[in-house]
Amino acid sequence: MRLHTTVDHGVVGEVATAIAGAGGMVTAIDVAESSSNRLTVDVTCSAADAEHAAELQTAVAAVEGVEVHKVSDRTFLIHLGGKIEVASKVPLKTRDDMSLAYTPGVGRVSMAIHENPDDVRRLTIKGNTVAVVTDGSAVLGLGNIGPGAALPVMEGKAALFKRFGEIDAWPICLDTQDTDEIVRAVELIAPGFGGINLEDIAAPRCFEIEARLRESLDIPVFHDDQHGTAIVVLAALTNALRVVKKEIGTARVVVSGAGAAGTAIVKLLLAAGVQDVVVVDRNGALVAGDAGLSAAHRELASLTNKDGRSGGLQDVLVGADVFIGVSAPGILKPEWISTMADDPVVFALANPDPEVDPAQAAKYAAVVASGRSDFPNQINNVLAFPGVFRGLLDARAHEVTVEMCLRAADAIAHVVRDDELNASFIMPSVFHPEVHHAVAAAIAHKPE
Repeated sequence: MRLHTTVDHGVVGEVATAIAGAGGMVTAIDVAESSSNRLTVDVTCSAADAEHAAELQTAVAAVEGVEVHKVSDRTFLIHLGGKIEVASKVPLKTRDDMSLAYTPGVGRVSMAIHENPDDVRRLTIKGNTVAVVTDGSAVLGLGNIGPGAALPVMEGKAALFKRFGEIDAWPICLDTQDTDEIVRAVELIAPGFGGINLEDIAAPRCFEIEARLRESLDIPVFHDDQHGTAIVVLAALTNALRVVKKEIGTARVVVSGAGAAGTAIVKLLLAAGVQDVVVVDRNGALVAGDAGLSAAHRELASLTNKDGRSGGLQDVLVGADVFIGVSAPGILKPEWISTMADDPVVFALANPDPEVDPAQAAKYAAVVASGRSDFPNQINNVLAFPGVFRGLLDARAHEVTVEMCLRAADAIAHVVRDDELNASFIMPSVFHPEVHHAVAAAIAHKPE
């Protein structure tokens, strides 16, 4: 906190006392500026969470002679000025450097590409660059917050591409939520990129956008909320079933959530050999022939629920081997898990608050996973998308196929060795030195 206070130096002690009284811990107090009528004091303290930090701010503001001027924390500080930048890969120190990197030398390179367009991947950044495209309509768990508010998330995604895939990615936040405009905008910028990563675009619009771009572009288009999620869920399920010694072809699966992630998960599970899937949304199980379903849900219902089960989540969960949640917090009561088959598997992936508290679920389930980093078995898209795009770019691929996604999931799963696998360790860490290389090799279909 930056404070403006009266010139009474005793006020500094009162600030420290107020913070301690509110349960905070002062780590530093510095007088940044002093004048005849005001002190500028910087106070650094530790708080339990954002809500506690607000309580500390209120406590300090209540001290007589103190005005809280500005407040920040470690999260906001690392975002100041953005998290990514452009850097030159070549020296630009002399006139000769300039003549090679820019005019007149660059003209020869441009003409070479004009004469042989395939050289654009080799002679420009296109071969290692991905556009992270959003309309800001479905950002994390925050919803439709718009392109400006989505930018910090897209920057973070670009930073992850660089850290884990050595890929130069750039956030493209579009100020439109019109399907035609989004498709056209991406088509127009596509010549400068080797791949398109669609991000945080709401369903069902995201389905049409992806389908149309895959049809019109000659570079891979990957909606991470759909296919990245599906890959890591399949990887986690592969290992969870190894733990409980069940076969994927005989497992009965219930998926809660029929949006972008749920739809992609179901389709990849079916491609992987799952025979029995029931999808549940807020209105209950999706059943083929239900006239009230949307077009997207009708398609999903036609692929699933072969026995025509009806009812809500509690009803269809009875006897199921696996629960996969990509829906809403708190919708799964822990005791319902006891009605599932022996050694049930529970993936509660809603973020930031899962469908069921993982600690409570663990009382009933054999294997529990979530999207959170503060519990075992985090299922995180970062395990997939950097390696997926690394492999796509290395192979100069023009599309993403179901077979690629299946290979990527298998690669992630088998980074966890047999002697490491247990109910609390079904997924490798995102920092595992092999995981992204394994995924890239699987996508490019190159043996390690």
